[in-house]
Amino acid sequence: MPQLTDQDNVAELLIDDRHVELPVVCGTENERAIDISRLRSETGLITLDEGYRNTGSVRSAITFIDGEQGVLRYRGIPIEQLAEKSTFVETALLLIYGELPTSDRLLHFRELLAEHEMIHEGMRNSFLGFPPSGHPMAILSSMINTLSCYNTDVMEMEDESTFESAAARLMSKIRTVAAHAYKTSIGQPLMYPEPDLSYCRNFLHLMFSLPTRAHEPDPDVVRALSMFLILHADHEQNCSTSTVRMVGSSGANLFASCAAGVCALWGPLHGGANVAVIEQLERIRRSGEDLGKFVERVKQKQEKLFGFGHGVYKNYDPRAQILREHVTKVLSKLGRQDPLLDIARRLEDVALHDDYFISRNLYPNVDFYSGILLRAIGIPTNMYTVMFAIGRMPGWIAHWKEVRDSNSRIYRPRQVYTGPRERDYVDLEWR
Repeated sequence: MPQLTDQDNVAELLIDDRHVELPVVCGTENERAIDISRLRSETGLITLDEGYRNTGSVRSAITFIDGEQGVLRYRGIPIEQLAEKSTFVETALLLIYGELPTSDRLLHFRELLAEHEMIHEGMRNSFLGFPPSGHPMAILSSMINTLSCYNTDVMEMEDESTFESAAARLMSKIRTVAAHAYKTSIGQPLMYPEPDLSYCRNFLHLMFSLPTRAHEPDPDVVRALSMFLILHADHEQNCSTSTVRMVGSSGANLFASCAAGVCALWGPLHGGANVAVIEQLERIRRSGEDLGKFVERVKQKQEKLFGFGHGVYKNYDPRAQILREHVTKVLSKLGRQDPLLDIARRLEDVALHDDYFISRNLYPNVDFYSGILLRAIGIPTNMYTVMFAIGRMPGWIAHWKEVRDSNSRIYRPRQVYTGPRERDYVDLEWR
């Protein structure tokens, strides 16, 4: 159990001539925080931390990150072990329930995923209402909300079995919805899921099979996709996860909360960053520009280098290291070469030996190689953020459950008002 307070330490705050003592909270990894939950009631003051970069908004038992050491663990298990040994479904159950599943538990949940992989035929028709140019993330968020209309039996969480059914439906149906959005955008017929296929293999079938030709992916490609989803399954209190928790704290259902997470993930500073990396690498390839000159422009702030640096990691993102190795393996197995991978590696080598980047802790992050891996698998660029959402779904579900189980109050941040002081209304003729 986590130690909730550090009995030997309190923080003393001096406000005017008054001393205020604030408890020090200590987590299981010896992270320490000052508990300010009674600050306003005792002093009339609040704290200001724009962007929440120094604010702990929750106590969570799901994911641990040490940004200085480049450590990422799900429920205590290092991400390197999960990427090597686990499957995406196993990892999802670990995140949601706190322990790796037994073989019986895993089989049961896989059966639930197969049971709920279809979507209502009415929803299939709904895809025709979107224009071919519609972004898959817009369709995804809309359709996750629409799922709630066809799954009314799990809107109220009467017991754990109801929650389990809702979680399985979301995890299973998001694959179908995502693939249907892609098929609609390219004018191909929608494919039905195959219940005998694994989670990732089934998704590739939905994406790339045709009524006249079944897609048979290489096992290494299937494994690479599973690894990609595992690496994206959770990442502590990021923008989209905080959004899911915020919406869920209002009592909103699981579908609505996760649809809000999709919208937050859509942003180019969050889930869309790997698209920016691919577009930048493509520009460098087309121009034939010397990488040394490109890096100099970055250092002069004439160009932004995408895929380097992270809001939490001050070291090499452990997910980027794993992806870097698997990209090579997949391309080699498929007998392909990707010029973007060559450029990315040369760019990384230049940056990692330059004091400008080293002194600023600008190391490759997960987005730097994830787009190249998705290219190797055959995923089109406009689906990259959708792939992120599929991977992040179990993390969102786990955090929504943690909010529900904690019976927390609705999240309600304060603000420091900077607008006009009180003034009188001016009648229209005098304005």
